[in-house]
Amino acid sequence: MDPQQLRTFVAVAAAGSFSAAAHSLGYTQSAVSQQIAALESDLGVVLLHRRPAVAVTEAGARLLEHATPLLLRLSAARTDVARAAGTPSELLTVAVHPLAADRLAAALEQVRPDFPRLEVRVVVAGAAAVATAVARGDVDLGVAVGLATSGDPLRLPEVGPIRAVGMVEEPVAVILPADHPLAGRPDVRLTDLVDAGWIDAPEAGCGLALLRTLTNEQRFRARLHLTGPDVQGLLALVAAGQGLTLLPARALPPGRTSLVAVPVRAAAPPTRGARTRPRAGGLATGGAAVTFRQELLSTGRSGPTALAVAAVFAGA
Repeated sequence: MDPQQLRTFVAVAAAGSFSAAAHSLGYTQSAVSQQIAALESDLGVVLLHRRPAVAVTEAGARLLEHATPLLLRLSAARTDVARAAGTPSELLTVAVHPLAADRLAAALEQVRPDFPRLEVRVVVAGAAAVATAVARGDVDLGVAVGLATSGDPLRLPEVGPIRAVGMVEEPVAVILPADHPLAGRPDVRLTDLVDAGWIDAPEAGCGLALLRTLTNEQRFRARLHLTGPDVQGLLALVAAGQGLTLLPARALPPGRTSLVAVPVRAAAPPTRGARTRPRAGGLATGGAAVTFRQELLSTGRSGPTALAVAAVFAGA
């Protein structure tokens, strides 16, 4: 299977058009058609319906499931080989979730005396994008943050062989407008808020699909969807009454009087002899033991500066 033909197939499937895919790839439409035909001939199946509109066949859909990880692995291999053949560089590239940017800044401050000529490039992204960047070899390290059941790893996409080391678990808080009826409470249960309007912001930290899975509670509903890892924008939307969200309490800037962070009350442990019905994600009926978890992601082939930063993150 030719990798370039596979990339062309993915582009056509995504665009739903041979001409649009040709434009994005910088090819002529006839060249795109020839590559798709060659790939179909190689596999012995039809991958795309041409009429009345371009759409993947059942065989094409199965190929798409394999295409992304295959192309990611090829890209990562190319980057890794080039890195091994090159000279040592003092450029460090890190993909970081915005909720971990402060910790990255502290780690860089600690290692800079040992690497005075170090140049750092920081990419701020959601947890899934961080994992993808690490797998592709686009960055040396990644720091992902997201909701997880306490003690469990983050649910990251299957993008290739990466190492994930858990570093910190932080308590979850509900971020509310200061005039919300629950703003004055010392803590709150998520079950008290299932019927509230929420902001679905998976890249900024709180995606409702994952929250429903972790709590086995399907009644959480989105009033607004936020795309992008913009925590400050998320806070502004909450302050404007557009919905609630979950974040670590420290994400609320000091002096932000328009918002309050109310801790989420952990589920009470069952009494001796009581029977509890397990929930999805290892939770038990009656509460949601969710946390914000930070993980350090790498491929295990890091240079000296990346290893130094990783050691600081790990507390070494």
